Amino acid sequence: MRLQVLGVEFVVRWGEEVGQGQRQSTAAAWSRCTSNVPSEDTPLPTAPATEQPFSAGVAYKAHDRRADEFELGASSFEKLAEGLTSRLTVAAILANAGRLTMLHACAVADLNTGAVVALVAKSGTGKTTAASVLGKTYGYVTDETVAIRPDGSVVPYPKPLSVKQGPGVPKLQVGPADLELQKAPPGLQLSSMVLLDRVETAEPVTPVLRRVPLADAVMALIPDSSSQGEIDQPLQSLCRLIGSVGGVRQVTYSEATDLPEVLAPLFGKQPHNEQEWEARAGLTATAGDVPAGFIRRAGHKDAVAIEDQLLVMLGSGIVQLAGIGPAIWEAAAEPLTLHQLTEAVAKVHGVPEGYRDAVVRAMNRLISEGVLEQGT
Repeated sequence: MRLQVLGVEFVVRWGEEVGQGQRQSTAAAWSRCTSNVPSEDTPLPTAPATEQPFSAGVAYKAHDRRADEFELGASSFEKLAEGLTSRLTVAAILANAGRLTMLHACAVADLNTGAVVALVAKSGTGKTTAASVLGKTYGYVTDETVAIRPDGSVVPYPKPLSVKQGPGVPKLQVGPADLELQKAPPGLQLSSMVLLDRVETAEPVTPVLRRVPLADAVMALIPDSSSQGEIDQPLQSLCRLIGSVGGVRQVTYSEATDLPEVLAPLFGKQPHNEQEWEARAGLTATAGDVPAGFIRRAGHKDAVAIEDQLLVMLGSGIVQLAGIGPAIWEAAAEPLTLHQLTEAVAKVHGVPEGYRDAVVRAMNRLISEGVLEQGT
């Protein structure tokens, strides 16, 4: 079975125990991801050697033309099919790290224009249900990973939908055609980004669509993105993307059947937002001997100021600074003594009673979070 997942070519070789009917049903479920690349262009996997009753070997070639492979084994074919979906997705995401913005989201597209609405949410919070409902009106793009190029174009990933069957039971991999979902048109372009907020109530609620403040939107999207930290200027690039689609919205709803109507306006061209942020990713002082007790910024990947807040991306995640935090971070671009740091913050915020103790507390918190480092 030859597949293309987020631009990466895969070849799946089934173990001998996988029956012809199982192979055909899986090929049908993945038919919208079928690859037409000639056989000699993609490596062939070796026969799987796992001792599990059901197995498969997978080979692929990443964008850097490096070949790799892995094998899977499971106690049932249903578990094998679920594991295959997961491993293909993860391998494709890793192969695209640093190249694409990849959101943990489902997406559908306008059948005429290719305008894409991405619906971002964590696992188990309604993405697949939303995709299965919206995909009957709009073109099905994906129920798992929305991959966006720097120019805002979207790489389709019309994988089988992973449908829950019950606690402890593998998710059923159902092809979009079996659910009568529309095919997405060519030329997909991101139009809107929406955070899904599904609420469970005794009575259905009227869906509400609201715009999310930029800082809150970035903080919500980063945990539901894959390898965003590997992209050049990860926070700045995400802010630019958000601005290009007129900001991020959140839809609060209880029934997925209400989504087509409430989301309909988002498939039109959205106005670009005026820039609401400013880059703050100045150079951190070079490594070397630091006199005892000095405070300076720790290494970071990117930083943006949004109104009175500062978002800093570190190697381990993102930190949101408010209050005197941004002034401390700005001042610590070069090593400072505690006295110098306190005086720098006072120039920005004044000298209310107890301000020195407040600076020390904030400084210690930022050191514990890895935003600042202290010379020994």
